Amino acid sequence: MTDRPKPHRSATDWMARRAFLAGALTAATAVALPRQAEAAPLAKVRETGVLRVAVYADNRPWSWVEGGVVRGIDADLARAMAEKIGVRAEVIAFMPGDDIAADLRNTVWRGGLLGFQVCDVMMHVPFDRQIMIENDQVAILGPYYREGFAMACGNEQSDCEVPPAQLHGRRLAAETATVSDEYLLTAFGGVLRNDVHHYRGGYEATEAVVEGKADAVLATRAQVEAALHDRPQNAVHRRKGPIPALFSPGWDIAMAVKDNSRTLGDLLENSIVEMTKNGRIESIFAQYGVAWHAAVAA
Repeated sequence: MTDRPKPHRSATDWMARRAFLAGALTAATAVALPRQAEAAPLAKVRETGVLRVAVYADNRPWSWVEGGVVRGIDADLARAMAEKIGVRAEVIAFMPGDDIAADLRNTVWRGGLLGFQVCDVMMHVPFDRQIMIENDQVAILGPYYREGFAMACGNEQSDCEVPPAQLHGRRLAAETATVSDEYLLTAFGGVLRNDVHHYRGGYEATEAVVEGKADAVLATRAQVEAALHDRPQNAVHRRKGPIPALFSPGWDIAMAVKDNSRTLGDLLENSIVEMTKNGRIESIFAQYGVAWHAAVAA
């Protein structure tokens, strides 16, 4: 998912590209399960010594495949959690389905129709009450980051603090079918509609500004920070003030396990808490140039 509270579909969710609007953030009530069924998934992980973790295949800086290796914040978090519980992480990159429900079904509780083997946990799931209600076969837990939005501008738009409507006539970059995209297409009476250029992801949209192919970008905070970290230069600067009329306040990012795997989920959630206290989670984010922000629901 990217800025997706509509779940993206473009590469990485980036949910074709969904952009999830964070709603009220509350944990779903735990369902009472027989002790044996509840413990079995954790027992399986310990028996095999492997934690299978699903991440999006094209969601930089969270997860992407490079040189045959799955890289990114979510991939590194998965490996760190596996280390904490004493097993090895097998990080599996998958392409997003039509929506978050399809992704949860294919990766966590049923498996894909084309033979995708179910994983023990899926990363980068919006910690959203409505999603929890609609997907009761999984438990969404362990929120580990609060996502938001950022705007950056290049040389051609030296003042990034102007009201966005004044960017009319500039080349604006956004990831297709995301909250950022919808904002630029519809805000202020649609005055910016013809100025929007679409990219595979928000990271790539920010790269376009760095390369001088676009004048300004609106994307998630993590995407903008990571792209500017990877391509350091003085020509691009971030907007410091709030983005007016942006209807999404941000959202928490969490993980999901199958509903009968709550003991595993509890253990993974505890590892996130521990890494938060000892600074390791902040260090993992920093490696990709992203400033860690604590989840509101944590």
